[in-house]
Amino acid sequence: MRVLRRGDAGPDVAEIRSTLAAMELLPPVTESGEYEFYDTAMEHAVRAFQQRRGLITDGLVGPATYQALRGAGYHLGSRPLTYMFSAPMQGDDVFALQERLTELGFDAGRPDGHFGAQTERALKTFQRDMRLVADGMCGPATIRELHRLSSPRARGGRPVFLREQEQVRQAGPRLRGKRIVIDPGHGGEDLGVVAGDLREADIAWDLARRLEGRMQATGMEALISRGPNQSPTEGERAKFANESGADLFLSLHNDRNPSPKAQGVASFHFGTGNGTTSTVGELLAGFIQRELAARTGMRDCRTHYKTWEIFTRTRCPAVRIEIGYLTNPEDSARLADPAFRDIVAEGILVAVKRLYLLGEGDQPTGTFTFADVLAHELAKAE
Repeated sequence: MRVLRRGDAGPDVAEIRSTLAAMELLPPVTESGEYEFYDTAMEHAVRAFQQRRGLITDGLVGPATYQALRGAGYHLGSRPLTYMFSAPMQGDDVFALQERLTELGFDAGRPDGHFGAQTERALKTFQRDMRLVADGMCGPATIRELHRLSSPRARGGRPVFLREQEQVRQAGPRLRGKRIVIDPGHGGEDLGVVAGDLREADIAWDLARRLEGRMQATGMEALISRGPNQSPTEGERAKFANESGADLFLSLHNDRNPSPKAQGVASFHFGTGNGTTSTVGELLAGFIQRELAARTGMRDCRTHYKTWEIFTRTRCPAVRIEIGYLTNPEDSARLADPAFRDIVAEGILVAVKRLYLLGEGDQPTGTFTFADVLAHELAKAE
């Protein structure tokens, strides 16, 4: 689909306006012609929806926002749900089903609104336990059982994310043997942000190689998600991480802004804003954010939850780091310096080490060095 923005008009705009009005983000339209015009009020409504859903708040209706808007029109029970391999069903009803199954103790995986194989397995197990036909289809009979068990006494915590935490604890403080996928953003013909001689794809690739070398020196298995001339989709990057059996996924990017004054570093993790969040992803994003802000002196733009595809499709904890604005003269000058990129790579490595230390023998933010990490690994090996 084409990206819709303020000033556009037509039936596609009318569809989006109708959806936003149904969600009470826009008032009901009284004149039919208004439905087909993307005005300022509609842009504000789109931004509000994007912020609520953990999407990029740009006021544009691209594929991700359009998909989320369409999915928001479904509630659990409004249509039969089943697993389709070629085109998985998506929507708020799928998300609600995954959350409900998880709360009842059935492992539907990370709630992401995509009806995949793991959701089908959890649904079939639930159906068998409820003595229903275990056909993997969430129809009226299954919905009735889910509603019957909707008492607060039947609700639990967030077992998917508790399992993430337990896996980190059991993995121990050593980095040796941990498998990390490093994901340099963009690539190939997709250069990302371009500012003068600096290209986001090149910076991300260089940072990935520097981080890869440091991780391998500690005994970690570091895998890069793409080649220097490749530009896989977010789904393909997530698939690579899943098939690799990654313990963590680190995505490296730079940012842009129409204002040259925008600057700083920010980190992102999976979260929906309604209490569903990757606890390990949030913890790692916090470690990375604090280390980079302390070591580089860049403006601290904090950590944020998002529902980007790279988060919903990866099975392991994932973090995306926006390292500076190439549209800011100060940030771009720093990122052009290879020595500065070394500082960034060291900060990310130390943050990963802090995650697995879980407070054991920790040191103040910004003081732990690559040499300290190596020394700790050697000490644990003896």
